[in-house]
Amino acid sequence: MPKQTAESMAAAQKPAARKPAAKKAAPKGEGTAKKPAAKKTAARKPAAKKAAGGTRLVIVESPAKAKTIGKYLGRGYTVTASMGHIRDLPASTLGIDVENNYQPKYIIIKGKNALVKELKAEAKQAETVYLATDPDREGEAISWHLASVLGLDPAAPNRVTFDEITKKGIQEGMAHPRAIDMDLFNAQQARRELDRLVGYKLSPFLWHKVRKGLSAGRVQSVAVRIIRDRELEIEQFKPEEYWNIDASLKPRGSGAAFTARLSAGADGKKLTVRNKEEADAIVAALEGKPYTVTRVDKGQRRRQPQPPFITSTLQQDASRALGFSATRTMRAAQRLYEGMEVAGYGQIGLITYMRTDSLRIADEAAAAARTFISNNWGEPYVCAKKRVWKSRSATAAQDAHEAIRPSMPELTPEQVEGSISGDEARLYRLIWSRFMASQMADCVMDTVSATIAAGDYLFRASGYHVTFDGFTALYEESTDDKQKKATALPPLEPGQVLDLKKLSAEQKFTQPPPYYTEATLIHTLEENGIGRPSTYAPIITTIVDRGYVEKDQKKLRTTPLGQAVNQVMLEQFPDIVNPAFSADMEKKLDVVEAGKADWVQTVDEFYQGFAKSLEAAEKNMEGKRVKVEDIPTDEICDKCGRPMVIKSGRYGKFVACSGFPECRNSHPLVKDTGGLCPLCGGHMLLRKSAKGRIYYGCSNYPQCSYMTWDEPVTETCPNCGKTLFKRRGQLYCAGEGCGFVKNVEKKGNDGM
Repeated sequence: MPKQTAESMAAAQKPAARKPAAKKAAPKGEGTAKKPAAKKTAARKPAAKKAAGGTRLVIVESPAKAKTIGKYLGRGYTVTASMGHIRDLPASTLGIDVENNYQPKYIIIKGKNALVKELKAEAKQAETVYLATDPDREGEAISWHLASVLGLDPAAPNRVTFDEITKKGIQEGMAHPRAIDMDLFNAQQARRELDRLVGYKLSPFLWHKVRKGLSAGRVQSVAVRIIRDRELEIEQFKPEEYWNIDASLKPRGSGAAFTARLSAGADGKKLTVRNKEEADAIVAALEGKPYTVTRVDKGQRRRQPQPPFITSTLQQDASRALGFSATRTMRAAQRLYEGMEVAGYGQIGLITYMRTDSLRIADEAAAAARTFISNNWGEPYVCAKKRVWKSRSATAAQDAHEAIRPSMPELTPEQVEGSISGDEARLYRLIWSRFMASQMADCVMDTVSATIAAGDYLFRASGYHVTFDGFTALYEESTDDKQKKATALPPLEPGQVLDLKKLSAEQKFTQPPPYYTEATLIHTLEENGIGRPSTYAPIITTIVDRGYVEKDQKKLRTTPLGQAVNQVMLEQFPDIVNPAFSADMEKKLDVVEAGKADWVQTVDEFYQGFAKSLEAAEKNMEGKRVKVEDIPTDEICDKCGRPMVIKSGRYGKFVACSGFPECRNSHPLVKDTGGLCPLCGGHMLLRKSAKGRIYYGCSNYPQCSYMTWDEPVTETCPNCGKTLFKRRGQLYCAGEGCGFVKNVEKKGNDGM
């Protein structure tokens, strides 16, 4: 199962008095980064002996981050990794004493005892220990747990953070150690307890009333409701007919043809054509009528670039432009932040911290971008002044980060792509382009719109001509809008008579809102204040893994199980699935982070209301159980002749006899294609969505999340030997860095 939305929160104690941060000189020279601990204790080398004068130990989360930081620190430093969280609430019990100020019981995570023992030994020998976990709530919680386990004073200046893992960023962070931010930590601790209380108390209720093995999440339940509400809106939508009447016109003598659309009657009032009879009557009335330009409006429009990415917009644009899931985006962004080997630079963090709500950009980064733009596109492409955008960040702590940007703006995607490939290279290009474009000049367009009279009707046509491309020379934001864009009109003047080439009437119907995709769901969560940068990806991963929601191409749809659980939640726990209630809870956590509210009181206010709702729900549904509808198939049971249906179980979907429990015939809803996963070597299985759409996924899911709509074939790559996949008349290799592609001929109706 994926990790929860918030992890490793910390203890129920009053914030310790915070000491002012002591400044230290920036370290110089090369340092050492310890390799990750192997799972077996014996495989890990014993802690290094204390060097003369004492060593300084720096603890981060990951080996990649340790390697990058170790490159820039002095010889007196040792950098090691905690391998993520070391403590959490116990999995088998609630782990929260609700009768004693919600005191949490934290335990060492299973499999981490040997690592913790070694960290203790290293810390004991070190002169100073620095906790350098990520600069956010979760990172603060990891540092607090490390301090608690290693016997460090959380009020001492032993916490350092890096907004970018470059020489400059590391020296800046090490020069300003501080105490652990107890407000930041307590906000994360409160979130962890809220999520645990809901999940641990609500899940057994769902087991009894819906299906055994179910689980519920505080924020995830809101996301399922949002998706289901959109589905119901689509199902209940009643399309309304309307007609477009378009005239293809051409200036007499010379000039390109263009299209004008019927917009109003002769009185200038907007005209809507509702049916074929009205359309036919208008077309007949226009028979033989001249088309004359009555008005031409000219102007100029300036398009400004979008701001640099924050977490939500990065996930949205990567989904639209690259087809990445939110989890895939954040996995690649994490690697870019922690550091990768780049020719000429060594191990270097390529982007600033990727979990941020802030749109702020450092002056020196903006200046570097402007210099690069001037040198490569020319001075006219440089924005006249540094662009500034207002951040949505709710607290000063959140706005302490910058927006997501390249740590070295002058390091181009072309330079990076010589050393890295795959998701990281593609995402770096997206981040770099967006940031550079944000500091470029506006795109300038000459616009023109014309009103054209014909009989008793008015037509309108509009267009534009780009006079200066500005930032669009580099970057255009991806969009879900598939409508055609306006183009330039020929020169037109009032009184000009136009020749009609064709008059057409086309039937149209109003369309329902689209199904949510990952990109649009993240946008909605952000717009409604639900979740925070670190939670968007886990929310989506969790509701899909639990079988409440599935992806049909890019569309998110609720499963029958998800619909049943959502209905129970709406009826019995309306507050939990109320977007406004969830958003208000996020605001309360922000107030805790700002040091203006007590975390225990915040948790208590929520829990008291939740406990009453749970008690009432038990009474309301006493003796009742919700039946989840199975999905029918065309398959017939070979044992009893009844129809087979698709059921959802604890481990995913399977096909079973509708006569269960009298007939227990069943089989997996998978088929081994014979191909192997390009990421981990697992078997590629044929799977079906609830709507019957075929896709292919790795048998090692959820440890490996590789999936594709493209069919694996028996032929292997001549370059690397991996399985080839079939797509649009081509066979291609999905192995990272391979790039093999082979065109194949279409044969009959084989679907290629």
